[in-house]
Amino acid sequence: MTVRITTLVENTVSWANLLGEWGLSMLIETDDYVYLSDAGTTDAAARNARALGVSLSAVEAITVSHGHFDHTGGLPYLLPLIRKSVQVIGHPAMWELKYAYHPGQQMCGYDVGDDYEYIGIPFAREELEKWGARFVMEGPPVWLSDNVVTSGEVPMVTDYETIDPMLLVRENGEYKPDPLQDDLSTFIKTDKGLIAVLGCAHRGIVNHLLRGQELTGMDRVYAAVGGTHLIAADSSRLEKTVKALKKMGVQKIAASHCTGLRAACVLEREFGDAFVFNNAGSRLTL
Repeated sequence: MTVRITTLVENTVSWANLLGEWGLSMLIETDDYVYLSDAGTTDAAARNARALGVSLSAVEAITVSHGHFDHTGGLPYLLPLIRKSVQVIGHPAMWELKYAYHPGQQMCGYDVGDDYEYIGIPFAREELEKWGARFVMEGPPVWLSDNVVTSGEVPMVTDYETIDPMLLVRENGEYKPDPLQDDLSTFIKTDKGLIAVLGCAHRGIVNHLLRGQELTGMDRVYAAVGGTHLIAADSSRLEKTVKALKKMGVQKIAASHCTGLRAACVLEREFGDAFVFNNAGSRLTL
């Protein structure tokens, strides 16, 4: 099994003539299935695909890791490049009204109080369906092929991985903590071990990898690619995460987006050449 991953957009870029933005989108090509993981924030992923000479006509599905704007905002621009009706696979909770809480905001030196910023999907479902999206909303895992499966809901197993308390959902006019039930990843079975394709891993990278092991029956995790949401992790969480990744036998970490520079430096120090700073334009063959 050969797996080719092209990062269409990420916070940073690896080459001239490409765009970076706060967001993530990756093209995943396996021997038996081709899909997009997320769509970025704007039209940057679509523009970068053209700049890289990447065709999306073989894409069979788009998986949505969760319902935040930085993973869904590029859908209206990528869907036309696929040039056919295509499944968009995610969890029903991705359509919830998602917000970020910013306490004690200031503007021009004045305290303007608390702020609730809408960070959910910026388009109506019907609008995306006009561009060819066929939504498949499932809580359980979905097998895309014999070797590729979505995580479904990821159980919170570890005691050191938590969901950012600033992330909220609005229900009946009230703001409540977002459990991120829609936090989804995909797993690919290969001869070398499991490959995990991560969106943000809001529920914790280790929890996601444990889920992948459970679903596929594979103990060895060969590679983890994408967002790890370690951007706000303290030293204790980073230490426990590194220990868990080494125990799983991870041979490649291609970190993106919400990893954060501090966590990326820790991962590079601990894993050496096995670490890759995976940014827009990166092409991995695993």
